[in-house]
Amino acid sequence: MKTIALVVAVVILGSPALPTSLITASPTARTAAAAKLISVAAEPPEPSPEEKMRARFPQPVKVGDLIGLPVLDGQDRTIGYVDNVVRSKAGKIRLIVPYSSWLGWPKDVGPLENLRRPVAVPIEVVAILGRQIDALDMDRPDFDKAPTWAANGDTPISRDEIIRIAIGRR
Repeated sequence: MKTIALVVAVVILGSPALPTSLITASPTARTAAAAKLISVAAEPPEPSPEEKMRARFPQPVKVGDLIGLPVLDGQDRTIGYVDNVVRSKAGKIRLIVPYSSWLGWPKDVGPLENLRRPVAVPIEVVAILGRQIDALDMDRPDFDKAPTWAANGDTPISRDEIIRIAIGRR
């Protein structure tokens, strides 16, 4: 404990980046500053979507096997079904899911199909869970806010191509 206090004191008192006012401040102010430094240093940065996907043990899957699978939210409610899988100009893989906030779950809604809009779901935010896809890092409000997908250079991936998708568990 004394070592930690000594290290914190050296960092606070000996750091040239700290303003002189903090060095000459009261012990209480220096203690508060030390606590703030420790709390900031203790918080790890938020992992990127790619890092999260790597941690979920991505496995190979044939694109054709993903077409038609339901996409579920965190409460296991169906958001939509995978309609297509595309690769962006930047090489990112996206699942195209026709979505409507109130027509999400039926596969075929007949004339109301026009009320759905295609949403591009990055492969990094989902995981396969048996015969369904779990939207782990994209909730319903994110689907609501997501822009309507337009091809704009995205190319469909062949149904026979093998891609990698994270594995989910409950």
